[in-house]
Amino acid sequence: MDTVAEKSEGRQLSTLDIDGILNCLPHRYPFLMIDRIIEIDRDESAVGIKNVSFNEPVFQGHFPGKPVFPGVLIIEAMAQTAGAIVIAHDAAAGVSKSIVLMLTIDKAKFRKPAGPGDTIEFHIKKIHRRRTVGRYEARAMVDGVLIAEAEVGAMIVPGE
Repeated sequence: MDTVAEKSEGRQLSTLDIDGILNCLPHRYPFLMIDRIIEIDRDESAVGIKNVSFNEPVFQGHFPGKPVFPGVLIIEAMAQTAGAIVIAHDAAAGVSKSIVLMLTIDKAKFRKPAGPGDTIEFHIKKIHRRRTVGRYEARAMVDGVLIAEAEVGAMIVPGE
């Protein structure tokens, strides 16, 4: 994980570059949906970044002539962002390696499509977490405009 970038209002903000994300998540190409995570405040909140490129395999079929980044992958990116900050937080606290499994998706709404050339920001905020189960509010934004939102529930399980 990168060094602490800023301290303000009792928060410690840091970032995860792609190497840090790969250390936290088991996902790999073509299913890793986030490029970096910025503004991490422990496991409380973070902003994940996805740079949408026309070269992604999903655009071969979704949809030819009118590429739209699938809503289900936006939800997956939200969950990956939440999972990465949980794992990074736990690793910093000395907790042994674990993985995060999605349990629930609630209140999902898709407001506008995203496509090639867009940078999607995934704003994640912890609702609550008890040892192995957490719930996170997630919002996807493009250029400051809300394109999707959901609540994601997850379970933290021991890894290898």
